[in-house]
Amino acid sequence: MYQKEFNQKLRQTFPKSVMFYGENEYLIEYYINLYINKLDAKETLLSLYYEAWDFAKAKAFLSQSSLFGGTNLVVVKLDKKIPKKELDVLITLGVKNSDNYFLYYYQGEAKNAKSMQTAFVEKKGGVWVRCFEANIREATALLQQKANFIKLDIDIYALQHLLVILNNNLALCAKELEKLAILNSKITSKDIDRLVYSTAPLATEKLLIELFQKKEIIQNITKLLESGEDAISLLRSTQYFINQLFLFHSYIKLNGYVDSQAILGYRLPKPIEEQKAQLVLRLKAHTFLEIFEYLLEQELLIKSSPTTQKEALIYSTLLGVQNLIKN
Repeated sequence: MYQKEFNQKLRQTFPKSVMFYGENEYLIEYYINLYINKLDAKETLLSLYYEAWDFAKAKAFLSQSSLFGGTNLVVVKLDKKIPKKELDVLITLGVKNSDNYFLYYYQGEAKNAKSMQTAFVEKKGGVWVRCFEANIREATALLQQKANFIKLDIDIYALQHLLVILNNNLALCAKELEKLAILNSKITSKDIDRLVYSTAPLATEKLLIELFQKKEIIQNITKLLESGEDAISLLRSTQYFINQLFLFHSYIKLNGYVDSQAILGYRLPKPIEEQKAQLVLRLKAHTFLEIFEYLLEQELLIKSSPTTQKEALIYSTLLGVQNLIKN
């Protein structure tokens, strides 16, 4: 089900087992915190995130009687699928005891979540909820709700401006609202420009990752250009990103494993390190050579072209790079 239907269900009852997935991290975290607060489970819940995931531990926790009449809430965050047999056990335990609840935040690709939806059906006591990326109206409404909660005086135009410069990242926007609330004054768009740093570099990194994943990138290019990025800066970011991937490719070929500390001189977070390694696994050295040569030609073309043509050329350049990447 989707957000609207799930909100209606929450007005009647809180489902015992829920699988959340989708692009709206902020909304999913909001629902998880809603469960924690509603069930008064902050001190008693069992959190199993990423490497800490342990099916036996989750099963044992939901099999025990709740301590002091409290709630047994298990919250799992994973970027991999849980086998259906294990999900069936945990969902059944959730239904068996009125004090049991099981929340599973699946952070992998949405297409991979569909195979697990059959475990989370209402007749078995579970539901699945897909949270899509919020449009500007929905995102503004969520941030206005956050601002009202923390008693921050900010108008709708400032909220929309905040969303633009932070690339519609609701989680980051919410954090910035908390910082701005310290000022204890009305916040305007000018205050946003003065006090909030743009996430254009992060948005560019996201674009380039999706480029190498062979995903649709035109909309993201447009967003970056509308937020103030120019063709030359995007070209430079692309060249830097591909150089970095080539270093990962060379190191893995030579050593058989990835080590961002040895490659870059600093340690990347593990998920990002593994993501970059996955991007280069199917690429061959000659593909990098083709991309480097192509980018040199495009750089000369873009720099020698009139300003009015540069944006069109960066679209064709990035799409050209994507075409050079073999499936």
